[in-house]
Amino acid sequence: MSRELATGDTAPALNLTAHDGNTVNLGDQNERSAVVYFYPKAFTPGCTTEACDFRDNLAAIKGLGYDVYGVSGDAPEELNRFVEEYHLPYTLLSDPDHAAAKEWGAWGERTINGETSEGPLRSTFVVNADGTLANAEYRVDAKGHVGRLVSELSNGS
Repeated sequence: MSRELATGDTAPALNLTAHDGNTVNLGDQNERSAVVYFYPKAFTPGCTTEACDFRDNLAAIKGLGYDVYGVSGDAPEELNRFVEEYHLPYTLLSDPDHAAAKEWGAWGERTINGETSEGPLRSTFVVNADGTLANAEYRVDAKGHVGRLVSELSNGS
């Protein structure tokens, strides 16, 4: 299992291909804060719920000064289909070898339907404009955590 990150840690580099084929380097965001979330797979029920929850809360998140990036192992073409089908107005990034997930600690042992395996862990990170982590959450629930996150960001926590 990869090491989990903590508040105050420097966010690892994130240089990945986006759903539209462009390369995104989180370090190039020029002092913009960001919410980066890792999810297992596009078009699965939990991941669709989470993606749509970020979509539905995007105005509030952007209003608080944060950009949103979703990261999964899906190919850019699959991510583009996901963006188009669910009208996701933010950037999805492809991490096909899961290197970023491992570096961010969003990869490890998980249990699904009673079976334990190693794989992506649904995780959400709040990255300050200076590149440090304001928050790192692992094994979040797909349902409801975005609303809680917006509330925490609104209250400055």
